[in-house]
Amino acid sequence: MADKYERMLELLLQADDWVTAGELAEQLGVTTRSVRSYVAAAKSAAHPLALLTASTTGYRIDRGAYAQFAGRGRHRDGDTPQDRVHHLVRRLAEAPESGLDVHGLAEGLFVSESTLEADLRKVKALADSSGATLVRRGSSVRLSATEAATRRLLSSLLQSESAQGMLDLDAIEVEFGIGGLGAFKTELIQSLEGEGFFVNEYGTDAVILHVAIAVDRARRDQHLPAGGSTAPTERHAPIVAVLARLVPEHFAVTLTPTDLDYLARLLITRVIAPGAGAAGAAHVDPADLDTVRRIVDLVAEEYLVDFRDEAFITRLAIHLGNLVARARENAHTRNPLTRSIKSSYPLIFDIAVFIASIVQRERGIAVDDDEISYIALHLGSHLERAARREERVSGTIVCPSYYDLHAILRTRIEREFGSDLSIEFVVTRTDVDPRELTSDLVISTIPSPARREGVVVVQPFLTDDDIDAIRAAISRVRRQRRRARITDQLLEYFEPGLFFADPPGAEPESIIRGLGGAMVAAGVIDEAYVEGAIDRERMSSTAFTDTLAVPHAMGLSAERTAIALALCPTPVAWGEARVSVVALIAFSAEGRARFQPLFDQFVDVFASRRDVTELVRDARDFDGFIAQLAQLIERR
Repeated sequence: MADKYERMLELLLQADDWVTAGELAEQLGVTTRSVRSYVAAAKSAAHPLALLTASTTGYRIDRGAYAQFAGRGRHRDGDTPQDRVHHLVRRLAEAPESGLDVHGLAEGLFVSESTLEADLRKVKALADSSGATLVRRGSSVRLSATEAATRRLLSSLLQSESAQGMLDLDAIEVEFGIGGLGAFKTELIQSLEGEGFFVNEYGTDAVILHVAIAVDRARRDQHLPAGGSTAPTERHAPIVAVLARLVPEHFAVTLTPTDLDYLARLLITRVIAPGAGAAGAAHVDPADLDTVRRIVDLVAEEYLVDFRDEAFITRLAIHLGNLVARARENAHTRNPLTRSIKSSYPLIFDIAVFIASIVQRERGIAVDDDEISYIALHLGSHLERAARREERVSGTIVCPSYYDLHAILRTRIEREFGSDLSIEFVVTRTDVDPRELTSDLVISTIPSPARREGVVVVQPFLTDDDIDAIRAAISRVRRQRRRARITDQLLEYFEPGLFFADPPGAEPESIIRGLGGAMVAAGVIDEAYVEGAIDRERMSSTAFTDTLAVPHAMGLSAERTAIALALCPTPVAWGEARVSVVALIAFSAEGRARFQPLFDQFVDVFASRRDVTELVRDARDFDGFIAQLAQLIERR
């Protein structure tokens, strides 16, 4: 029950509005009656906090109450299967060589022996994934593991329980009885930056968790065996020195050179990157640089997106080396942004999947969604810098001449919005008609009944409200510009013969084959493209939102870019989501560039489960679907 209501709470945390029991039931794959039981269980677990509010429009979570609820620390009293597994892992990690008695464990947790056996099977799965082994002899059970495997097991246990992929330092402190992790983290970051490293905050708390585990194990005189590390390299030495100084200062315990080297390697592969300049470049493996340059050329050929920039290539090469090191040490890092990146930037995520597939094949490693999302962050930050230079909104200032008042106003506006707004004209007459001005945005100090869309009336000396109004207007212009461009393109990719009011299959692969068959019959693709789409699906789920799956192959072999779409009145299990719309997209080399700006918007249209539910319910033919889809785009 705890697992189910925690998943329900995660869904409510992601929603900005009320969520009905029916919507929750669809996303969880259960009945509305089950949802009501989860709500009751969550309220009971959080009492006396008012965690959930119910109304005729559905359920809403109180984020403040949830923060308190999550911050309590999970009670280890064996009330839930998750609690019991946690308790068992901790007991086994601290147990003597002789192990623990199964009967005594069952009595201590107040459960039957059959329930305990089920819990031990879950512990075994966790142990196996961490390189440890659960050994049973009669009624005795023990953990057979190297010290490194034990630490990986403890780390994976706590990370798997973290809400939204984020680790809570307070909870880690409670878990290990260690205070001051926040102060240690602050000084560690400052020291690393002082040594010339860039720090990735998204991975820092995972390493702090390993520091806490190392301190806890050291207090029990459990250390990594000597001989596993080599003499500190030029890159390791300053990091080892920082840790050797800070750990005794903050936790009154001394770590061995092997422990320090292990933590330094975690920092290097997960958290830090060398600074710019010659010192940073010296840490880039030439083989990684060559690989990234070749990958960038392939991305330009396959996706028509140009990442051929030396600074970007160097950063991605460093990341590639760290990614491979993490994978080979089975030391994966969770990315709390994975879900939002996948749903908000599907094209960038798809390019990241393409890159990951090459790295996975050539380096003989496994690359999961969290690692793919870190690649997507590199891609997105580079594209964002390029896009900001191209998306400036044009503007005209209307301000009657009075000494240099118009010049002061222009200077202030350019200082506030220089990277977003390009001032084309400054009009100092009082009789200008704003409707005759052609800029995207008109910023006027003159109230006028002759208003047009895109006019913002401000005070001669800008107030905070004026600045907010201009910023909102710039965002609105960009949105409208993008929407107009995408709306004109959208209907080019749909046709009646590629529309299905019901899915042509019961599960992902059969649906892909059904949609693909229609595309093959229409002369859009061949059978090889269908198989490529299935291979892509096996690499990483294409359920980019909780309602929409966008299967596709990674090549550009289609005769033309087109979409075959199926509505699913009964949501279909697709990866971790339950989707109501499946859109198989076929890409051609000629059509991909034109389709790229539509790809993200297409996914965004289906982000609202309420809108999708309405669309699936009401659009039972092609004309009705197109009409409603156009309306949804206009509303967003």
